[in-house]
Formats: sequence, C-alpha cells, structure tokens
Amino acid sequence: MEHLIEFLIFFAKVFVIVIGIIAVVGFIVSQSIKGQHHLPNLELETINETFKNYADTLRKKVLDHKAYKEFEKQEKKRSKSKEKEKKPKIYVIDFDGDIKASAVNNLRMEISTVLDVATPRDEVLVRVTSPGGMVHTYGLAAAQLTRVRNANIPLCVSVDKVAASGGYLMACTANKIIASPFAILGSIGVLAQVPNFHRLLKKHDIDYEEYTAGDYKRTISMFGEITDKGKEKFTEQIADTHELFKNFVKEHRPIVDIDKVGTGEPWFGKRALDHKLIDEIKTSDEYFFERKDSHDIVKVKLAEKKKFGEKIAEQLRLTVTSLFEQFRV
Repeated sequence: MEHLIEFLIFFAKVFVIVIGIIAVVGFIVSQSIKGQHHLPNLELETINETFKNYADTLRKKVLDHKAYKEFEKQEKKRSKSKEKEKKPKIYVIDFDGDIKASAVNNLRMEISTVLDVATPRDEVLVRVTSPGGMVHTYGLAAAQLTRVRNANIPLCVSVDKVAASGGYLMACTANKIIASPFAILGSIGVLAQVPNFHRLLKKHDIDYEEYTAGDYKRTISMFGEITDKGKEKFTEQIADTHELFKNFVKEHRPIVDIDKVGTGEPWFGKRALDHKLIDEIKTSDEYFFERKDSHDIVKVKLAEKKKFGEKIAEQLRLTVTSLFEQFRV
C-alpha cells in the first residue's frame, strides 16, 4: 500500500511538471503567432469512394473468398475500361444555418472555390438545413447561390430536414429543388418580435429617453413608448419585406402560385411538391447513389483551423480522459 501511495505522489508531481511545461510552451507559441491570420482548411471528400469503401467492407463480410475474388477481378476490368472516361462532377456544399446565417461566411469562399474549377458540364448541389433567420444575412446566402446559376452551372438544392423562411429564400434560387417526404419548406413569410418594457419602467418611475433624427429612425423599441404611428410604420415595413420575399421567389421560381404559397405557412415535402415549391421527392443520399457511377461526387468544405490553445486543451482533455480510463475503479 505504501508503494502505491508513493507511486501516486510521484505520478502527480510528474503530471504537474508536464502541465507546467505545456502551459509555458503554449504561452510562448501563442505570443509568437499572435496577430497572424490563418486561412481555413479546405477539406475534400470523394463521396463515390466513401460508398465504395463501405460496400467493399460489407462485401468482404458476406461473400465467400472465391466469390469476393471473382468480384474483385470483374471490378478491375470495369475500372480499366472507365479510366479514360472523364466524368462530370457534382460539387457538394453543406449549409447548416442558424438564425444569423453564420455559415454564409464559409459559403462565400466555398462557392468561389468551386466556380474557379467547375464547368457547365458539372453541377453544384447545396444541402440546405435552416430554420430561417435574419433577412439580410439569408439574402446574402441566397445571392451566393445565385452566382452559380449566373455562371451557367446547374444548381440543385437538397432539403433533407428543413429549409424554412430564409432557408427557402436560398433554395428557390436553384434550377432544381429536391426534398425528403417530410422535410419542412417555407414559410414564405416575415416575423418580427420586439419585447417592450415601457410600462414596467413607468411603473417604477424610471425615465428612458431616446433621441432620433428622422420620423421613422426608430419605430418600435424595447424601452420607448409604442405609438400608433410607430406601430403602423413598423407593420408597413414588415409587409414590404414580405412583398420583396414573395417577388424574389416568383422571379426565381415562376411556376409557383405565389398567392397560394406566400401565406406564411410551412409545407411538408409532399405538400410542397403539390404546390411546385420543389421538383422531386428525394433525399440527398438517394440522389448521390443514383449518380455515383456517372459522376465524380466531391464534397467541398472549409473548416476553421483550431487555435494552438484549443489544440492543447483538446490534448489535455484526451490525456486526462485516458488516465481516468486506466485508473478507474
């Protein structure tokens, strides 16, 4: 027992020393790279290869040795016959949106990167997942997708889960929209919510003063009194934004009866198809699987590089986790 205690004390001392060294090195390195700008990493995944690798793993398991060798032989023959064939490409970009459409920062560069190498023979597929959000940021995201069409490159948007409001603002720019049966599309509507504490402040004799220049610089605020004039103007601005939204959808998707669908209602995939909000019921996986032999499918993603401190923290977390796993009771 004594030896075990001595060992644990020794181990603790070594651990503290190692942590100290890592902290010092981390500080020195972080100071040396402070102010430097690091570009995100460009990560590429060939989806055809992913399909093939998983299928091969399963095939090895379920086929006997002779059958698998025969399959490999036939596969090599097919590969040789296709070596000289130059397939068109499908460039895949994922957009996972939040209320601020923060992913637009990477989307801009991902689109620019693809447009530098893609040809009209190729295709860009964007998998949009978004609950909607701010008008100006989703407007920018939609404008990025419009660049693809302006370059005469076919654009397909896939909605596996949800492309609500701003998400559909993006989706409608595509030449083709596909969605899973119960994906949520729309609403084509505008929502604004502003809490107001004016009466609470008044009740507690707290003055709040707001100075503006221009009749409509601030129509509705959180702490100021809501006037009929301000409310009327605010409602007018929302209606105008809704009209812009409907016109944008109508311009990019003229087959839609905007009076029927521009009501602010969400639509599930099959209902969206009935209203021509989408072109086909299909998941992105199904779309890729159908084209894996005729196209090279490449996923393009910009991933932020981890800062040195983040790398150290992650390594420490793994080290501590490993120690606990070794000494758990």
